[in-house]
Amino acid sequence: MTEFATLGLIEPLLNAVAEEGYTTATPIQAQAIPHLVEGRDVLGLAQTGTGKTAAFALPILQRLMTVRKRTVRGTTRALILAPTRELALQISDGFGTYGRHLPLRRTVIFGGVGQSPQVAAMARGVDILVATPGRLLDLIAQGHIRLDTVEVLVLDEADRMLDMGFAPAIRKIMEKVPAERHTLLFSATMPDEVAGLARGLLKSDHARVEVAPPATTADRIEQRVLFVERADKRPLLVELLREPGVERAIVFARTKHGADRVAEHLRKAGLGAEAIHGDKSQTARVRALTDFREGRVRALVATDIAARGIDVDGITHVINYDLPNEPESYVHRIGRTARAGQDGIALSLCDAEEVGNLRAIEKAIRRAVPVQEEHGFHADAVANLHRMAARAGSQPPRKKPQGGRPQPQAQHRRQPAPHGGRGRGGPARRTGEPA
Repeated sequence: MTEFATLGLIEPLLNAVAEEGYTTATPIQAQAIPHLVEGRDVLGLAQTGTGKTAAFALPILQRLMTVRKRTVRGTTRALILAPTRELALQISDGFGTYGRHLPLRRTVIFGGVGQSPQVAAMARGVDILVATPGRLLDLIAQGHIRLDTVEVLVLDEADRMLDMGFAPAIRKIMEKVPAERHTLLFSATMPDEVAGLARGLLKSDHARVEVAPPATTADRIEQRVLFVERADKRPLLVELLREPGVERAIVFARTKHGADRVAEHLRKAGLGAEAIHGDKSQTARVRALTDFREGRVRALVATDIAARGIDVDGITHVINYDLPNEPESYVHRIGRTARAGQDGIALSLCDAEEVGNLRAIEKAIRRAVPVQEEHGFHADAVANLHRMAARAGSQPPRKKPQGGRPQPQAQHRRQPAPHGGRGRGGPARRTGEPA
């Protein structure tokens, strides 16, 4: 275990980290910070939730304080590119948290909202600019921003930026930053496109740091499935969210309309909840995330797409109100909890029509999800359907509207674990990522 005090950080940064309740660095922080403090370019392979924001924010803040410079109108000394508005806001918040004792100015720029406040923030120049590529290029084209003073460049979630079609925008931005700079590139995966981008941006002597893949986090997640009739899902969800151990939960719904209806039901039941999905305005999305992050809302009801980029500390529970059709989505969903070495709980509400989805998930994760029977809406008929499917080693037959024989399903070798007790989640512990 590496303590922050041994990483060569200046006292104001150590004080800020300590005030957040952290003393020990996560693996990505322990590996990356010494290289960055020395001024080496870094290629970091790490998922969101591993502490990577602090891994680059702390050394950048230190560099900016070591050599102070007066900012000039429309310029920045450090530029951090992020693929989404939500991630950009979270990164900016991280810089604010760790730089609270430093006289440095920062701002965040993204599309989907009016540009006037962003233009005004850049009028005096800033030390740190966090931006999404599209809006950044818009403001550059209008003459509000120039990048010729950039000393440090960070590309966060590079694989995701390329997946979202930002490669041309990134190339244009690279043409506008100085060739002599300190460059950091972070990515969860390393496809050929990202490897090529890294070769073009990083110095040949760059350091490569890597942490364990996120699949290992599933070992720290207590997974349970609750069998329930479809009509009882909403009252069961209310029952679960009223448990004292559920301090902050993400609830996954399959559709946008479903997310809205679930959030409305929770609010009528007296529980703080907001929905977040692609049909929500940017203002509504930012407000919902802020309320969730600051604890004014206990539950955030999200679709899979909208949940990408959400990185909030202290998520105690993930609740699958609807089981996903793709097993991979289940893994991504439950990975929202148990971040950076902490524990978390993932609850899945399964009705009769979703037993096949559950069996596919169990095959994908190579384990049976323990059953929680002790709740007020347990549906034994659904549980029996799952048990029969498991004993048969296949998914249950799907009903056909016109009759006929069901098609054979994929074979499953593993048997379900014994039924588990209800259990209650304890108080949320802070995640290891101080960002």
